[in-house]
Amino acid sequence: MVVYGVILNSNEITLPDAMNGKGIEKMENVNIIVEKNKYALRLYSDTTLIKSYKVVFGKNDKQKKSYLNDFATPVGEYKVCEINTADNYYMFFKLNYPNQIDAAEALQNGVIGRPEFIAITEDRKENSCSPNDTRLGSNIGIHGIGKYNAIFKNLPFIFNWTNGSMALSNENIDELYSVVPLGTRVVIK
Repeated sequence: MVVYGVILNSNEITLPDAMNGKGIEKMENVNIIVEKNKYALRLYSDTTLIKSYKVVFGKNDKQKKSYLNDFATPVGEYKVCEINTADNYYMFFKLNYPNQIDAAEALQNGVIGRPEFIAITEDRKENSCSPNDTRLGSNIGIHGIGKYNAIFKNLPFIFNWTNGSMALSNENIDELYSVVPLGTRVVIK
């Protein structure tokens, strides 16, 4: 089965080749759109789609993330607020989840109280990360696979296994690292 996955992945073009094919020398206004229903992470230079990546999600892929340890992937608009190149999952692009919209929905639904809402939304700089200790969870982002990369990247089927983050191969996260700066807009739908 893994051999079949290797064959499927052998046709993947590199980011530099994808950029060259679009006539793009340098990525400008980089943004990412993640389509959960298509298991796709799409990388854009401004409004031009440059490359699509196969991505997997949280174990609970049937709902939007709404509380700590629900293993669901959030839905909404976020920004890359931190990049960790020494993560257990090879590399980690942390998103500012929960953001102000997530906090407002959680407050309205009674998941969090006013003090936690204020802690999430108060004094937030544009690209700052959310607090780590919210009832909505945190530490959500885009990461590699880590030491099991050779196996998981070559599975010819979808296997959602994360805590709510989005995972792609170590090689693909390296490509993203070469062009994705802090503050990059990430839309998850």
